[in-house]
Amino acid sequence: MEKFYYQTIKQDSKTGARAGILHTPHGDIETPTFMPVGTQATVKGVMPRDLKETNSQIILANTYHLYMRPGDEIVKNAGGLHKFMAWDRPILTDSGGFQVFSLAKLNKIKDDGVYFNSHIDGSLHFITPEKAIDIENNLGADIIMAFDQCSPYGADYKESKTAMERTLKWLDRCYQRHQNDSQALFPIVQGNMFKDLRKQSLLETIPYAKHGIAIGGLSVGEPKPIMYDIMDSIYEYYPTHIPRYLMGVGSPDCLVEGVMRGIDMFDCVLATRVGRNGTALTENGKVVVRNGMYKEDFTSLDPYCDCYCCKNYTKAYLRHLINVNEMMGAMMISLHNISYLNRLMHNMREAILQDSFTEFREEFYAKTGKTYPKI
Repeated sequence: MEKFYYQTIKQDSKTGARAGILHTPHGDIETPTFMPVGTQATVKGVMPRDLKETNSQIILANTYHLYMRPGDEIVKNAGGLHKFMAWDRPILTDSGGFQVFSLAKLNKIKDDGVYFNSHIDGSLHFITPEKAIDIENNLGADIIMAFDQCSPYGADYKESKTAMERTLKWLDRCYQRHQNDSQALFPIVQGNMFKDLRKQSLLETIPYAKHGIAIGGLSVGEPKPIMYDIMDSIYEYYPTHIPRYLMGVGSPDCLVEGVMRGIDMFDCVLATRVGRNGTALTENGKVVVRNGMYKEDFTSLDPYCDCYCCKNYTKAYLRHLINVNEMMGAMMISLHNISYLNRLMHNMREAILQDSFTEFREEFYAKTGKTYPKI
């Protein structure tokens, strides 16, 4: 039996939502699933033990940052990411492409690779598709991403087409380089906000998508209706036998809309980023505990949540921690936010299994008060 394979358990009869299982060497992943982001080989402020208590099935680490510090060879010598960070469940590493283009002080994109200056010390580096795969092989994650070029939101057709075509050429080189059958290589669909480019990218990417396929270059500043429209335009062309991963998406409403459009996997830094700033994601929408209205609110963040934070602490206490810059405040709210998103994914899966996703979606918008987008 293959080390990686995907099973669709149930397809919702009214939408594209589906529930499945992705089998990996470090455990099975029930989909749809949310992946907390551990950029530097740690999810900020949340220990691996606690991540497991939130039912996190898989986490994401960043190739660019780990290449910069401590270095992929050091991680390899430590026994790979799983041993290095003491996480025995599945890990996904992105290719670092987005960070090369967005964080590097200077970069020069060529067909053979990218020259860039480190955002840390300005040192010059050169990453090719082959080197990106070598780095990810050293890191040893279960799922690795192909090196791609993400064109920025607002890029014109010519620039978007060039980046999309280069991504396809780089994909072939990544595919030829990757020889480790203990890692699943996911290719990435690009094309910016142009439907014909997205379709072309998806169709030309599918032959390389043995274990899964990713949709990149969305949630990069475009209005949400545009993102949904792009996703709708390529839905009918998705392969059905592998998981689909929407990169960098993690707000609750986008998770619901993504699942409805047939997406199985998501990741985002949102949960911990807003958590560090005192914002909690709850069943009834956002709670900004820094606000004065919570000064004497001795109720939990979310009455529907049974995470450690909600079982033990009140909004008033968390507000106090955030306002005096005690790190525990950021840690507790981050823990809660990941718990909430994991529970949201679990509840969506249950709704799919019961063939009631449409009703779940309607209830979600009614409870959170978010704008209900048209299908």
